[in-house]
Amino acid sequence: MKNKIILWSCFILMSLTSFAQSISSSPYSLYGVGSLYESDFGYLPSTGSSGIALPSDIFINNLNPASLGFMYQNHFLFDIGGKAIATTYQSGNRSEKRNNFQFSHIAFAFPVTKKSGFSLSLRPYSSSVFKISNLKLPIADSQEYYYLTAQGSGGLNNLDFSYGYRFGKKLTLGATGTVLFGNTVDDRAFLIANTITTIHKKTDYSGVRAILGAQYKVDSTFTIGTTFKAPTRVKASKVQSVTSIADEVETSVETDKASDTDDYYMPLEMGFGISKRFKNNLNVTLDYEKSFWEDTKQSELYGDFVNQDRFALGFTYSTKKNVRKYWDRVGYAAGLSYDTGYLEVDGKRVNNASFSIGLNLPVDNTFSTLNVSYSYGQKGRIANDLIKENYHKISLNLSLDGIWFVKRKIE
Repeated sequence: MKNKIILWSCFILMSLTSFAQSISSSPYSLYGVGSLYESDFGYLPSTGSSGIALPSDIFINNLNPASLGFMYQNHFLFDIGGKAIATTYQSGNRSEKRNNFQFSHIAFAFPVTKKSGFSLSLRPYSSSVFKISNLKLPIADSQEYYYLTAQGSGGLNNLDFSYGYRFGKKLTLGATGTVLFGNTVDDRAFLIANTITTIHKKTDYSGVRAILGAQYKVDSTFTIGTTFKAPTRVKASKVQSVTSIADEVETSVETDKASDTDDYYMPLEMGFGISKRFKNNLNVTLDYEKSFWEDTKQSELYGDFVNQDRFALGFTYSTKKNVRKYWDRVGYAAGLSYDTGYLEVDGKRVNNASFSIGLNLPVDNTFSTLNVSYSYGQKGRIANDLIKENYHKISLNLSLDGIWFVKRKIE
């Protein structure tokens, strides 16, 4: 069982990775640096991405660096993940289906001392992969319209260095240094009257960000946690070419012109979470996060950035009646999530609601697990020029746990 699970998991994850960002994703990735990417480790995708108060004991908790202070001694954790998404896009009387296979993350963590741990992870921050054809949009202060055709690729990546330290037996503090890097390629064509203007733009981004976290174990069954993500500026520079076609005559306006462009601003974000375990092996997690996008004073031609609220509720359950029986060691999980969204288009929020279920499958004779989850959600709405997304998502995370520096005993 152990070898089969690991081999099949690696095969599926490598397959997902090979298709990463190969097929168009959300049209809302047209905005800013793209749609913010949901990349959660371990079984977090099954619990609605709730877990700010969970320790990094059996998996790497990327939601709170303070969780590393509760790592087990001599354990080395490795986590890799991918996901497959099937989405139906609806706008008015039109609908379209697309499939998207994506790499999620790769990470490892290990204890530094008896009271501290360190982790390193690489994951996407945003995805700007989209394709839009003949979108009808109004011209400002006019009764006329123009048509937009756009195609994009790329996005930003997170390289996270995290450290957590435990004070006594109950309090842990942690910090993450994030390096952000990447680029986006954007091709747009504007049809106004009988004139077509095309713009090809490649934008490079780079920046750093600090994240702080804390967890406090009230008792053996109840833990609270909090996070603080500092606002930061991600520097941007672009290379752009512009052409205009009118009366079948093509005119080059710009050719590979390099210049600075508007920087991207990440907002102040604060989160709070609780984790409560009950005697029947049921664990409940509840998270709330607030992102102050309005303070970044960013706006888009087609919309505005607004403050965002996110709520997540998760449940995990394991019978553990007989540890020698495989299915008694399997964990079950479910979750709900609601996000008000950080974009507002024509006065309408692009919100996101989802539910998820999952299994935590142990690998025989090890502390490793395979986490499989299914999620269904809706993003946006059908109104004016907005698009509604209905998506089905399968996430697969392989959490490997190796034991270091422990001598084997031969009986």
